[in-house]
Amino acid sequence: MRTETHPTLRAAALAVLTLVALLEVTPYLWMMTTSLKSLPEVTTFPPTMWPLSPQWGNYVEVWGSAPFGSYLVSSLVVTVSIVALQSVLSCLAGYAFARLRFRGRDALFYVVIACLIIPPQVRFISIFLLLDTVDLLNTYAAQILPHASSALGIFLMRQAFLAVPQELIDAAKVDGASTLRVIFQIMVPLAAPTLVAFMLFSAVYHWNDYFWPLIVTLDETVRPLPLGVALLREQGTGARWHLIMAGNVILVVPLLVVFAFAQRRIVKAFVFSSMK
Repeated sequence: MRTETHPTLRAAALAVLTLVALLEVTPYLWMMTTSLKSLPEVTTFPPTMWPLSPQWGNYVEVWGSAPFGSYLVSSLVVTVSIVALQSVLSCLAGYAFARLRFRGRDALFYVVIACLIIPPQVRFISIFLLLDTVDLLNTYAAQILPHASSALGIFLMRQAFLAVPQELIDAAKVDGASTLRVIFQIMVPLAAPTLVAFMLFSAVYHWNDYFWPLIVTLDETVRPLPLGVALLREQGTGARWHLIMAGNVILVVPLLVVFAFAQRRIVKAFVFSSMK
């Protein structure tokens, strides 16, 4: 029996959702409008929301003040490499923990769970010393390899694979499918919503990562965008917030584009999974 929502409750829910949306969007809107202001407008009190005359040259000045093209390439290389490695390894390890039986499986999975509890600041010194020993500091490898595997990704994919009926796996093996084919042609499509959500989470986290690249890089040619934006505050005298905000817009826009394209894929993945 279908029940209709009371108009008052619907209006209240719409009002709450509108308020939440405004709270989420306002900081981004403020960042974009500030990036188009001149420095006197930024420091004016009381502050104004919209620029009197949009200063599009702020973006040109920011782009020319540092090798932002190199920063952008570095961020793309590091983020794409990490997400690809984490996705593949999480699927393989998740399948092993969910479907394979071997000695010490549960104990190893508890170790994976323990990795979720330990903050990265605890282990960064030992990883730094290891990378220094093998002469990998100040390279893309130093930024990628420590994050090649994700405990969160392994946990999420294991839970998703446990929901796949064993009969599908048995039928595929009877037809002669190899283990890799079972994983990537049967298990992964059925767990696509979980995998896509994890990939988005990983991409956002590593695209915005500031701490680890700051530790392992010194050369401008391998440093990512967050470090380049942070250096804008160190240049010149005083905080040039209009330029800092322009740099932040350059940092955020690629993520918004990725999310805009991935949003439809998430919906399709959920629909596909439901149909199956």
